Order: sequence, then structure tokens, then C-alpha cells
Amino acid sequence: MKNKKEDKTKETIVGVAASNKNFSTLVAAVKAANLVDVLNGDGPFTVFAPTNDAFNKLPQGTVPSLLKPENKKLLGAVLTYHVVAGKFDANAVVKAIKANNGKFVIKTVQGNNLTAMIKNGNVLLKDAKGNISKVIMTDVEASNGIIHAIDTVVMPQ
Repeated sequence: MKNKKEDKTKETIVGVAASNKNFSTLVAAVKAANLVDVLNGDGPFTVFAPTNDAFNKLPQGTVPSLLKPENKKLLGAVLTYHVVAGKFDANAVVKAIKANNGKFVIKTVQGNNLTAMIKNGNVLLKDAKGNISKVIMTDVEASNGIIHAIDTVVMPQ
């Protein structure tokens, strides 16, 4: 017997993101980087998904530049840095942080690490450049994984 959560999650990560207007920039970027098929794949994946506001915090001109065909490889690296193989809900992330002395190092699909930590009750991600992003929404279920919204785009080295 399936639970109700599973019944509602026929959409893949891309489908779920596309149905949420807060992720329209992310969806456009995924399409520009030709990553739709990857993120529609079996997974499971955990995606730390930057909201439109997160993309808007980047220096002016960054997003249009990343979306250009000649920057597809760089865009792909940035996007896959937000993806982790496996399905990690918020409870699993918090448990891993607590079990690892307050810092949980996560290997991304891109290859570099993100470090998860808890500060003032919030889960934060620190990227390879030292930038901090806050998880602002958790456990958005998809058929092939889970999405956590973040307030800042994280960058690989």
C-alpha cells in the first residue's frame, strides 16, 4: 500500500520544479544546460534548488551570461553542484550534521563538496568558495528524489 505522499509524486524533479513559479530561472537553466533528461532520470537525487530570488542575488548579467550556448559547460557544472546522488530528506541531513560534529560534507554530482551545518536552527550550505546558502524550504517530494529550496546559488571552485 502506497502512502499519500507517494501517490502525489508522479512528477520528476524537473516536473515538480517547473510547476513552481519560484523555480522558473532554475528550470530555464536546466533546459539551457541540457540537463532535463538527467534530472528526469531514475535517480534518486537530492536537489538543493536555488529560487528565482537566489539567482537574482548573483551579480547583474550573470544569469543571462550563463544561459548563453557557449557557457553550457560552466552552467552544467554550477547546476550539478546543486545535485547529490541519493535521496536525503531534511531529517537525514540534520541527523548527518549532528553525527559528524556539526558539519556534514556532501559530495555533489559535479564532484566538489558542499558542507552542511546548522546555525540558529537553520540548515546552511557552505560552497567551495566559502559562500553560505540557507535552506528555506525542505522535503518537496518528486518521483525520482527530493528538492530543498535554497536562498543563494552555491558555486563550485
